[in-house]
Amino acid sequence: MCRLLGFVSHDKQTFDHAVGTDFNEFVTLSSVHCDGWGVATINHDESVAHVIRQPEAAEKSQGFSSAIEKSISDGGLLHLRWATAGLPVSENNTHPFAYQDISFIHNGATYPPAALEAQISSELLPLIQGDTDSERYFYFVISKIEELGFVEGCKAAANYIRDFVDYSSINAMIMNENQWVVICEHHPDRAPDWAPDDYYELKYKADKDGVLVASTGWNQPDWTTLPNHHMLVIDRASFAVQVIPL
Repeated sequence: MCRLLGFVSHDKQTFDHAVGTDFNEFVTLSSVHCDGWGVATINHDESVAHVIRQPEAAEKSQGFSSAIEKSISDGGLLHLRWATAGLPVSENNTHPFAYQDISFIHNGATYPPAALEAQISSELLPLIQGDTDSERYFYFVISKIEELGFVEGCKAAANYIRDFVDYSSINAMIMNENQWVVICEHHPDRAPDWAPDDYYELKYKADKDGVLVASTGWNQPDWTTLPNHHMLVIDRASFAVQVIPL
């Protein structure tokens, strides 16, 4: 299980500046979600996503502090990993995953981890480096994007999993240079036993400065809850926000 955070903004900035004074509270979630951290940035005027990640707790990582300081962008994703049982803690298993200008982070699990492998296009299969269901989910999404386009590909991938795969949550954030899709699809009753009822919920905040989306567990005053079984689509040129049923 993991924690997700992302932003898009008019101006290039660091994650902590985009989020504000509550950013450190989000980082403290790595005391539990302690098996890795990663950041991906993709500027609106670039065609390649940049990823920095390490298989250690963000709260205790000097590398994390340095990455946040150096990650200046108008769009980015941040992931705190709590490894699914049986999946190793390693850099190859640490999110985000990236392909060209597309970056991806996931919270949850599909069962078994290789459930989606047969659905990934043959050209993408050799790119898989780790053991996780999340990386396979990512390349399945890329396969559908190449077939259907960015937004429709993300939607089709989520709906295939809903129909044919066992999962606890397929909450995900997928960003490219032009758009950002957030998938909210989970079984609330399959959250960790200790977790609060809103563990899998995703919340967002859109204003004149940009858009923030994040997992729960920290201070999110006046944020809006993204309904389960929906996806959020953000246009990075206009900052228009759409909530679309899956």
